[in-house]
Amino acid sequence: MAGVTDVIFRQICKELGADVMVTEFVSAEGIMQADERTRKYTEFTEEQRPVGVQLFGGDGERMGEAAKKIIDWKRPDFIDINFGCPVNKVVAKNGGSSLLKDCPVLSSVASGVAKAVGDQVPVTAKMRIGWDEKSVNAVEVAKILEDCGMQAIAVHGRTRAQGYGGAADWEVIDAVARAVSVPVIGNGDVTCGADVARRKQETAVSGIMIGRAAMQNPWVFREAKEYLETGKEPMGIDLEERWEMVIRHCRMAVGSNRYGSEKQTLTAMRSRLMAYCKGFPGAKELRQKLCHVSSIMEVEDLAAFSLSRLELADS
Repeated sequence: MAGVTDVIFRQICKELGADVMVTEFVSAEGIMQADERTRKYTEFTEEQRPVGVQLFGGDGERMGEAAKKIIDWKRPDFIDINFGCPVNKVVAKNGGSSLLKDCPVLSSVASGVAKAVGDQVPVTAKMRIGWDEKSVNAVEVAKILEDCGMQAIAVHGRTRAQGYGGAADWEVIDAVARAVSVPVIGNGDVTCGADVARRKQETAVSGIMIGRAAMQNPWVFREAKEYLETGKEPMGIDLEERWEMVIRHCRMAVGSNRYGSEKQTLTAMRSRLMAYCKGFPGAKELRQKLCHVSSIMEVEDLAAFSLSRLELADS
């Protein structure tokens, strides 16, 4: 979720019912070099707690030192280690899911962070079920992580080779949850309250993690809680409320100065805006226009156009 779960989007998700959140992952080496850009990724507000800072890297000692620096800066509720990212530039640096095929290094990273942090905050891990379909080793890896001191494990039900294609394998996630004594959080293909209820009922997981579904629908957290309480799918979010959220997100991002000028901010947000608009009436045309926005006014004009066209269709 790099480039997505920044401090602003997490604020929105928290308001809409997210319980526990994790920052964008950060490079341990960037932290060690006191890189200001890297440090920005660790930002969170008090209202967002409980929140964890997620680290990636391939050197246990350096990872441990980086974790201690983060705790000194702004004590998070936990440190999370990323053993799941499939992106080539992360894998090439011996980080993320690359360690699933090198258990000795994975073990040294997990134990290095756990020992460095001690009892200051819990250390958790996020992983995939394996490198590819021929090496699905999630149960083995989870046991190693538990032995190394991880206090919870989140499992995404795809291999690194799958990326985000195909279906998440919840049978493997369930097997992991039954194999270790620490809490296991399941992740993958959870898009609504019914998905949450089903996975909680059918597997031994202690919790459910929602990732990419929130990019299009941050209301998913509120909707899931409502479904768990009532057993009924809530009413969908109407187009006007969705556009209000899109514009609010843009204003918050520009006001934060996180990405620079208004033009720089809207340029950085284009892919986010396109995700929000998935499923909107005329979504294909909207996405083409959103590829070129550089101001909040342009987004507001698109919202007005989209809503007026809906009114015409309904009249």
